[in-house]
Amino acid sequence: MKVLIVCRKKLGTSPFIREQVDAIKDKGIDLQFFFIKGKGLKAYITSFSQLKKQIVIFKPDIIHAHYGLSGLFANLQRTIPVVTTFHGGDINYKKARPFSMIAAKLSRYNIYVSSKLASKAHARKNFIIQPCGMGLDTFYPVDKIQAREKLKLNNDQTYILFAGSFNSWVKNAVLAWEAIDKLNKDIHFIELKGYSRDDVNLLLNACDLAFMTSLMEGSPQFIKEAMACNCPIVSTNVGSVEEIIDNTEGCFLTSFDPDDVSEKLKLAIQFGSRTKGREKIGDLDNEIIADKIISIYHSVLRSQ
Repeated sequence: MKVLIVCRKKLGTSPFIREQVDAIKDKGIDLQFFFIKGKGLKAYITSFSQLKKQIVIFKPDIIHAHYGLSGLFANLQRTIPVVTTFHGGDINYKKARPFSMIAAKLSRYNIYVSSKLASKAHARKNFIIQPCGMGLDTFYPVDKIQAREKLKLNNDQTYILFAGSFNSWVKNAVLAWEAIDKLNKDIHFIELKGYSRDDVNLLLNACDLAFMTSLMEGSPQFIKEAMACNCPIVSTNVGSVEEIIDNTEGCFLTSFDPDDVSEKLKLAIQFGSRTKGREKIGDLDNEIIADKIISIYHSVLRSQ
């Protein structure tokens, strides 16, 4: 089987897409990337002729597009069946949602990474709710003291790891800072920006908790990675977070009220131990997700 992966260039380097593709490749599927390069509508228009050329040369059986706009773009050709994965921004953002809805109607099969996305998209048929997987061999428990030594962190300090850049409006760092200020406690707040995958693994093991105050998400990899490292979590109830943490002791859902967020931070710090999160996410291993996606490919081809 040959599968052409279609996505924007900057998204093609996203670990959750790359790692999924690598896991599918390891199952014997022949995959190639097609990257939509450039910005805005012009990027899609100028890339379409190149897409048609790659289809002629590669002769894929399936096109798997990541994100709604790429799904719509891939469906402009009607020869090769398209599977589209919707990751969050394509459905959550009002400006992108209409285009994503068209992509969903045109695609032979749709993958939504959370039930909330499927609900927003009014999914009715030919779809599955399937979060992206993650590498359990990349994110795994490490002794907290050893992790801090490697990162040169103080063993007596309380460290909280934020889920992204402080400058990202969707990550909502303003709420995070407001909640931390209410603690009246000496906290070292770490921005997750510019770290290697190995360092992120160490940070999740070194920090006292993982903290996410996002306004919206699909199926956040940050939460899965924290679970894989048995790191306590405080997160707003967005995307598939509730399903991922699944009542794990030491993990807390919060509203967008600063007092509530601050209270959940107190509880997570007081928990004072590692969680059993890794036990809850074995079904999100990339190897398992790859098998499920390949099964979708086969079902699409059988339905032609």
